[in-house]
Amino acid sequence: MTTLKNSKGFWLSIVLALIFFSVMQFTISNGMLNPFYINTLMFIGINIMLATSLHLIIGITGQFSIGHAGFLAVGAYASAVMTMKLELPFIIALLAGGILAAVAGMVIGIPSLRLKGDYLAIATLGFGEIVRIVLLNIDYVGGASGMQVSHLTTWPWVFACVMITIIVIRNFTNSTHGRACISVREDETAADAMGINTTYYKVAAFVIGAFFAGVAGSLYAHNFYIIQPSNFGFLKSFDILIFVVLGGLGSLSGSVLAAILLTIVTTFLQDYPETRMIIYSLVLILMMIFRPQGLMGTREITTLFTGKKTKGGPKDGSHNTVA
Repeated sequence: MTTLKNSKGFWLSIVLALIFFSVMQFTISNGMLNPFYINTLMFIGINIMLATSLHLIIGITGQFSIGHAGFLAVGAYASAVMTMKLELPFIIALLAGGILAAVAGMVIGIPSLRLKGDYLAIATLGFGEIVRIVLLNIDYVGGASGMQVSHLTTWPWVFACVMITIIVIRNFTNSTHGRACISVREDETAADAMGINTTYYKVAAFVIGAFFAGVAGSLYAHNFYIIQPSNFGFLKSFDILIFVVLGGLGSLSGSVLAAILLTIVTTFLQDYPETRMIIYSLVLILMMIFRPQGLMGTREITTLFTGKKTKGGPKDGSHNTVA
């Protein structure tokens, strides 16, 4: 019965998402939305992909990574080279950005297997900074001055990529593999003793999360007319981390809601950078004081009214921290 209820909630969410897509597409096609709101809508979708992909690494598998901007940069520059230098179709650029980012996820995942907590965070932070510095010194992609990119990202592309990301991560979390990842998060030693290949699942989480971050990077690159290494620094990784923590570790819905909320707040306060950072910091401080478990805690929207925890939620008695 629980599976049936969850299935109904899932398909209801799909139907509502398709209705939202149709309404947005109608307003865009008829010129009812100005470019500012269209760009905000695109940016929300990209941030949702980044938040949910990092949710798999941190919230589900428990690997504290703050180098997600590195995967974003790999996907952005790889896809930009595909379309601008090699003149390949946009869909090829999307896949290439995701695949190369996944390879980067494997590269950082395998050497970091023995690291945990703060040490893993430092290693992933170093990876992100290495990617940025390397891009800064490659003339082929423009170096510090950046690389010009054609505007190819559209609302249907963003919506399709967001839906695929959410569906894949949700189904992965609810599968046997997802439960194995959760067991790694809860107690890696016990999971290893029970015969779970913890090495495989830790690397798999990095690879899958990096792939979708790379696809998000492809959309990000082709949503603007220029990309620069400075767009992918430590602060970008920190912004993505905040989406996951604010939404609630272990809650996919929470990551989505936090990405939407913070993107809107950031966008509409961009003309007031000093005030924006004050309000941004104040909201986070108040949230950590009065609701440290995040917006959704350990629940999903589809199970919010049933009183049941999501499978991805931390075990009872645990508190929601990232280190």
